Amino acid sequence: MAASADVVIRRAEPADAAALQALMARPLAQSMTMQVPYPSVGEWQERLEQPAEGFRSLVACVGDGEGTVVGTLWLGVGTRPRRRHVASIGMAVHDDWAGRGIGTQLMAAAMDLADNWLQVLRVELEVFTDNHPGLALYRRFGFEVEGTRRCSVFRDGAYVDTHAMARLHPRLRADG
Repeated sequence: MAASADVVIRRAEPADAAALQALMARPLAQSMTMQVPYPSVGEWQERLEQPAEGFRSLVACVGDGEGTVVGTLWLGVGTRPRRRHVASIGMAVHDDWAGRGIGTQLMAAAMDLADNWLQVLRVELEVFTDNHPGLALYRRFGFEVEGTRRCSVFRDGAYVDTHAMARLHPRLRADG
């Protein structure tokens, strides 16, 4: 299903801390991301004001760039000399906006950034094996399952499996 309103993808700003805290407190974000429940606005403020080296955070806003935050994606480019060509991502979409194209728009923006601006050859992520919408989205962007990590995350009182997924830069894949 396509998004029902105009969506703007932009870099997250410190002023987005409260909106990101609220998004990450939603049930789907808590159960389908690696984040711990009950994040504080202060924690989000600090993440946005003092991002780690190589770390970028995007938000999807309904309406103009100042509208309601309905999704977020983090892209972290490696800073160690032998891993500078690798980035990792994590993302979340507001429960009420799931299945409306927000994740697709965030992924498209992040892959453009990685492929065309940051010299990233490989993008990695970890996803719960039962996150079928996420798996389908990542596959559409060329990600492949490279392995399964058994009992790798403690979620809702139980150990659950995750898939390690990655994609290579499209030109690298085309060149073989």
